Amino acid sequence: MSPGALTPTDDPYAPKPSLWRDRPDWVAAQFVFVLTVVLAVISFPPFKAPEFAYAMLVPGALWAYRRPRFKLYVVTLLAAQAVAWTIILGWLHHVTWVGLFLLGPFVGAWIGTWYLAAWWTLPRLVGRPTFTRLAAVLGLAGVWVIIEWTRTWLFGGFPWLPLAASQWERATILQISALTGAYGVSFVLVVANLGFAAYAHRLFWEGATGFGKRSQEFFLALFLLMACVSTHFQEGFNRGRYTAPLARVAFVQPYIPQEVKWDPAKLPSIMQVLESTTMAATVTRPDLVLWPEAVTPMSVRDDVAIKAFTESLSTRVKAPLLLGSIAIDHAGAANETWYNGAFLITPDAGLAEEYYKKRQLVPFGEYIPLRPLLGWISKFVPIGGDFARGEDSSPLLVNLRGDAIVFGPLICYEDIYPQLARRSVLAGSSVLAVLTNNAWFGEGGAAYQHAAHSVLRAVETRRPVLRSGNGGWSGWIDEFGGVRLKVADEQGNIYIRGTRAATVIRDTRWVGRNSFYTEHGDWFVLACLGLMTFGLLALKLGEVPVAQVAEPIE
Repeated sequence: MSPGALTPTDDPYAPKPSLWRDRPDWVAAQFVFVLTVVLAVISFPPFKAPEFAYAMLVPGALWAYRRPRFKLYVVTLLAAQAVAWTIILGWLHHVTWVGLFLLGPFVGAWIGTWYLAAWWTLPRLVGRPTFTRLAAVLGLAGVWVIIEWTRTWLFGGFPWLPLAASQWERATILQISALTGAYGVSFVLVVANLGFAAYAHRLFWEGATGFGKRSQEFFLALFLLMACVSTHFQEGFNRGRYTAPLARVAFVQPYIPQEVKWDPAKLPSIMQVLESTTMAATVTRPDLVLWPEAVTPMSVRDDVAIKAFTESLSTRVKAPLLLGSIAIDHAGAANETWYNGAFLITPDAGLAEEYYKKRQLVPFGEYIPLRPLLGWISKFVPIGGDFARGEDSSPLLVNLRGDAIVFGPLICYEDIYPQLARRSVLAGSSVLAVLTNNAWFGEGGAAYQHAAHSVLRAVETRRPVLRSGNGGWSGWIDEFGGVRLKVADEQGNIYIRGTRAATVIRDTRWVGRNSFYTEHGDWFVLACLGLMTFGLLALKLGEVPVAQVAEPIE
C-alpha cells in the first residue's frame, strides 16, 4: 500500500458494516424470523401491547430494502408468519390439535404473501423521487388490505384478527372505521410500519446526514395517524350531551363446561345453573336479560319442557330473555333441518314465533365442508347432522321501556365478518347482540381475540354491541368502541360464572342514522386496489435498474 493511502477503516465513503452486509445470510434470516414472530404474537390480544403492531412488519420490510436472496427471504417470512399464527391460534388445541397445525400455518402463510410484494417493491425505492416512494408505500398498504379482504370469503373465509383488531383497546385510532371499515385502520398501521422501516434504512444504510435524514414515508405515516386522532376528537366532542338511556341489561354468563353441555343426564344441573344465575340478576331490575349461544341443552322451540322453563323464568324475572338455542324444523321427519338460532321470550307473549337463523356456519363444527370428500370427518359439536344456513339478518323486535328496539343478533363468530353486521344494520337493527360460546377454547386468548372483533363492528356501524358468552367475554361496547362493561371478578378474570348489569346508553346522533361504511360497504377495498395499481405504475415509469438501486447480498 502506498504511503498516505486510505485504509478501509479511514475511507469515509466505504460501506458501513452491518449485520446484513458482513454476516452470512442465515444470521440475518434468524434475526428477522425471531423478531417477526415475537412482534406479531404480542401485538394481538390477550397481550396488552398493541403499540407493537406499529413495528411488527418492520424487520421484514427493513430486510427487504437490502434485497436478500428471494428464496431465503420468502422461506424466512412465511415460516415466521406460520409459527406466529400457530401461537396466536393456540387456543384451538382445546378442540383439535390437527386443526391447529393446519389452520395456523395456512393463515400465517396467507397473510405472509404480503412480504412477496414488499421484497419486490422496497429495494426499488432507494434513490427514487418522493412521489414515487409515497405512491409505492400506499400501494403496499393497499396490498395488505386486499389480502385481509380475501380472508373474509376465500375458502369459506376466516377473517380472524385483522391487523386493526390489535387496537381494540385504543379507540383513538379506530374511529375511521366508520368511514372505511376496519380496513382503514389496518391500512394506517401498515403505512406506519413502512414509515419506520424507511426512516431506519435512511439513517443507518443510506448514510443520510443533516436535513437529508428526513423520511417522507415516515411523515406520511404521521399524517395518517393525525387524521385518525382528529376523527376521534371530532366524533367525541361534546359527546356527553347526546347520550340517552336505552335499557338496563343483565348479562348472564353460566359457564357450562363443554364436556357436560350436550349430556342429557346433566340436563337438571344445567337448568339449575341457568335459573340461579338469571334469578341473581333480578336484584338489578333489568329490562332485558341476555343469554349466550346454544345455552339450553335442548331446543327451546321444539322441546315442551325447555320452552315452559324459559317462559316461566322470563315471567319471574319480569323481563324479556334474548338467548341462543338450537331449532329443528320438521323435527323427527326424515328431512328435518337444524339451525343455530337466536330467540326472544317475553313475560307477556312467551316464545316469539320469529327467530334468527345463523348465517355463517363453523366448518367441522356445524357442518362438514366438501362432504363428498371429507364426509369421513366427524363434527366436533356432537349433536345433529349438518346445520342449515339462515338466509337473512332476521332482526328481532324487543319492547324496552315502552320503545320498540330492533336487535340484530350475531351468533358465535359471526361478528368477525363485517358484512354480516353491516347487513343487520341495513335491515334496521339499532343494537347488535353477539351470542357466543367461547368455552370450547379454554381460558386462553380466544375470548379476548373474539371480543376485539365486536369492538370493530361497533365502530364500523355506530351501533352498541351487547355480548353474552358462555364462559367470557360478556359485556357492553358503545358506538365508539369503548368497553363500558365486562363480566369479570374483582381480579379482572373474565372466565367466571355470574351476572352483571348495566344501563346501556346510546348516542342520539346515531339513532336512525347509518355510518358511511354501513351505507357504502367495502368501497375502501376498491380504493386500495386503485392505490396498488397506481403505486405499481409510479414504480414502472422511469424505472432504474435494480443493480443501481440496491446491491444484492450473495
